[in-house]
Amino acid sequence: MDALAQSDGYGFFVWMWVLAVIVLAILPLWGIFVKAGEEGWKAVIPIYNYYVLLKVVGRPGWWLLLYLVPIVNFVIYIIVMNDLSKSFGHGAGFTVGLVLLNWIFLMILAFGSSAYRGPAAMAGVGGSVPPPPAPPMPAS
Repeated sequence: MDALAQSDGYGFFVWMWVLAVIVLAILPLWGIFVKAGEEGWKAVIPIYNYYVLLKVVGRPGWWLLLYLVPIVNFVIYIIVMNDLSKSFGHGAGFTVGLVLLNWIFLMILAFGSSAYRGPAAMAGVGGSVPPPPAPPMPAS
């Protein structure tokens, strides 16, 4: 039997595995983007999805360039995951989860009960959002 013919069956399963991994990588970002008011399809485009994630957490888009700098990229990743945690009203413990068990905690953000509070949530103490200012009194 030909060696190429034997590998055809395995190739199908490898491609199915690769496709499953890609879908499972995109799925939580899609959910997070939708919760944050962005369009979900932006999670599908490589590199652009990091740019959108930076916008979701309230960081400037030029930070995308910092992902290209060795060692700095790891620090930026931790900062962005901390900002993402705070943007959904969570604290430092959730940040540790996002860094160490990324996919699981992204799925919790995307499909759990966490509500997107925006970058303004980072200003609050303990992950809580300060109350909005009272509306102005009408002139009499």
